[in-house]
Amino acid sequence: MPWLPWPFGQSTSRQAEKEEASALEGGSTWTKSPLNKGDPGHYTSTQTIVFSALTSIATISLYTLYKNHLRRIPGADYLKPSFFRRRSLYGYVTSVGDGDNFRLFHTPGGRLMGWGWLRQIGQKNKTKSGKRKIGGTEGTLHVRIAGVDAPECAHFGRPEQPHSKEALEWLRSFVGGRYVRVYPYRRDQYDRVVCTVVRRRWLVWKQDVGLTMLKRGLATVYEAKFGSEFGTEEEAYREAEKKAKAKKVGMWHGPGLVGKMLGQTSKPLESPRDYKSRMAKDEAGASQQKAKS
Repeated sequence: MPWLPWPFGQSTSRQAEKEEASALEGGSTWTKSPLNKGDPGHYTSTQTIVFSALTSIATISLYTLYKNHLRRIPGADYLKPSFFRRRSLYGYVTSVGDGDNFRLFHTPGGRLMGWGWLRQIGQKNKTKSGKRKIGGTEGTLHVRIAGVDAPECAHFGRPEQPHSKEALEWLRSFVGGRYVRVYPYRRDQYDRVVCTVVRRRWLVWKQDVGLTMLKRGLATVYEAKFGSEFGTEEEAYREAEKKAKAKKVGMWHGPGLVGKMLGQTSKPLESPRDYKSRMAKDEAGASQQKAKS
């Protein structure tokens, strides 16, 4: 009988049976061994070669699966240029720092691979009450939502823009502490990964986070001389901003009826891009004035 139930290698097995019968007829003692080191036929038989080839293919396939789909990416430095625009990442949003960026803990395979119930997500820190919460930036990707620019919060000594708190709170409630899928395009000058972000709702409905912010008037279309990223959705993003302006929702909302009766008028909205340009100009002027004095 062959050592594997395959049709391959039957000639070798039959030859072994003949040798066994011949040895018994001659009165000699013959011990049957599944592998005879002195017989090269055991290594060159068809079934041995096929078995070795299948084992090698399975090993390479499992390694490729792990490397491309199951290996966790702990930071932007681990993203090779060949990754951008070709792959996506599934992860858990550990924190939201601004109206258009957040921290993502990559969880390859999601809950099916035990993330969140068998495997720990993020760096867990104890609160004053003794409870444990997910926090910290170690082992996370800093994600910048592609195609949109939300009003700037107060940081680096700069004042906050109107509607910045609304954008921040909405993003926290929409993606904070939830699983999302991101489609990376590039790394920006702040070492953030610029991505289109999609959140799945009710298992089947996919919602583009950037597009939703534009529809709600919580952000403007990202405008820059270079580095703008939209994927394939630039036309949809600009149309969403146009409709939000027409409907006067979010940051585009003017004074209400009572405000108009009190004499309030609509002020020209300063976009996040114009705000950053103005702040940079003011800071440069202040530095020059300080140097002269």
